[in-house]
Amino acid sequence: MLNLKQFEVWFVTGSQHLYGPETLKQVAANSQEIAQALNDSLAIPVRVVFKPIVKTPREVTEICQLANSAPACIGLITWCHTFSPSKMWINGLKLLHKPLAHLHTQHNREIPWHAIDMDFMNLNQAAHGDREHGFIMSRMRITRKVVVGFWQDQSVQKQLGSWCRAAAAWHDWQGAKFCRFGDNMREVAVTEGDKVAAQIQFGYSVNGYGIGDLVKFVEAVTETEVGKLVSAYEASYTLSVATAKLPEARALLGQAARIELGLRAFLAAGDFKGFTDTFEDLHRMTQLPGIAAQRLMADGFGFGAEGDWKTCALVRAMKVMAAGLKGGTSFMEDYTYHFDAQRSLVLGAHMLEVCPSIAQGKPSLEVHPLGIGGKADPARLVFDTPPGPALNASLLDMGNRFRLLVNEVEVVPAPQPLPKLPVARAIWAPKPSLEIAAASWIHAGGAHHTGFSQAVTTEMLEDFAALAGIEIAIIDARTTPRDFQQQLRNNEVYYALNKGWMS
Repeated sequence: MLNLKQFEVWFVTGSQHLYGPETLKQVAANSQEIAQALNDSLAIPVRVVFKPIVKTPREVTEICQLANSAPACIGLITWCHTFSPSKMWINGLKLLHKPLAHLHTQHNREIPWHAIDMDFMNLNQAAHGDREHGFIMSRMRITRKVVVGFWQDQSVQKQLGSWCRAAAAWHDWQGAKFCRFGDNMREVAVTEGDKVAAQIQFGYSVNGYGIGDLVKFVEAVTETEVGKLVSAYEASYTLSVATAKLPEARALLGQAARIELGLRAFLAAGDFKGFTDTFEDLHRMTQLPGIAAQRLMADGFGFGAEGDWKTCALVRAMKVMAAGLKGGTSFMEDYTYHFDAQRSLVLGAHMLEVCPSIAQGKPSLEVHPLGIGGKADPARLVFDTPPGPALNASLLDMGNRFRLLVNEVEVVPAPQPLPKLPVARAIWAPKPSLEIAAASWIHAGGAHHTGFSQAVTTEMLEDFAALAGIEIAIIDARTTPRDFQQQLRNNEVYYALNKGWMS
């Protein structure tokens, strides 16, 4: 399972020698206190590590170089307790390759009106020290998150926590490997994309493998291993009555277990963080992976159906962002609509592969015919998703850039039972409405596959898009068709000019 405590962000405070040793000693003590409070905050999922205050260009450069080479460091939180001349930051910031958050705070919450003197003023200068710090990063066109407020406030810690989760996901992508079993589904456009451009932009690689490569691992699984996993299935899930009555049920569950064990072995051997498959390329596979994909996602792997490597990588990133939070994250698809005069709804599902981390209650383990693929009836977990806020996100290759599209939704109970639908599913009302959300999604070129989450927030995805240097378009309760389409047109101009400027 994913544990974000393996990562750390460094708390770096800027000052200068002008103020003398006593002031610098107090700056260090105050900075340590803030770093420790952030480290202890439940809102921040990684370790916050205090670093000695930086007072010279050499010290700034050294801390940035050390951050670049430290495997556990996923970014810096900077703060200027006093005035820290920005020219001393230039070389270090030029070299820094890790994400950066700029905390604009001060050690004291309130002004001590009756006691304040010039010594206090010289010590507590973040109000203009951080503006100097902000200027140089704007001048250098450095993307960063700016968080303003008192360091003990929950709102401040929550914003930093969101950034830390995005930084952890970005760190996880660097050097990550995703495998495609088979190729893209025939003639499907949105699941294609430029894998070389993605590797340059995002840091992960995507490579294809034949189904025969996987089958070798599947066939190497022993009967003993299969039996143990089938028993674990039966202990962990409710076996449906219909499946229990099937004479061949245990054999079909055994096939599914063998596939899961083979997949796990293949992914472990290749150090992969996710995979895609396609029902058009199964060959010696006995059934399409259903419960295998579901359980692997529950353990943190990315997944994309029908060769959709972009969604696979996005699901993995969202899994990292969501680690330790309430609510699950899954591969998803807008499957069919319920147009209702009062409130139109979406039924989200997929043929088999929806992660049980979003299940309400204990999933039902079922075997049913699939109707496509031409293989044995696959095993899958069937469940509903609990009501509450959620979002769908889609990563798109727009040719000249990547776009992250997000729609905030509200999951609701199914208006009526679904006794004949043997798949995991979620019912949601898109914001601001299905009609506006779907039209905006289509204008933006959004895919039918998404990463769905009841844990990841829009703020996390905004932070992640900023770290990745990509466009983000958000459909929420405030979206209007006119403004959203104008935003897309504006973005076309911005990214065209930005590409020219950067080149």
